[in-house]
Amino acid sequence: MCNDKIIRRIAGLFVMASVALGYLMHPGFLFFTAFVGFNLFQSSITNFCSLELMLGKAGMFGCAPRSNR
Repeated sequence: MCNDKIIRRIAGLFVMASVALGYLMHPGFLFFTAFVGFNLFQSSITNFCSLELMLGKAGMFGCAPRSNR
């Protein structure tokens, strides 16, 4: 499990970067913003977060891979 602050920071960074890229480069980057928002929404319902899973497998500080129960 990761600290929620790490997940929120990375998600916020992704949203800000994709909005900036959508504004400066190409509006297609806004689909990435929608993708991040959808993943945040589904993780609040299902308690499954793909970013948390990836960070745990990568050994990110404060994150541990979920055990198979």
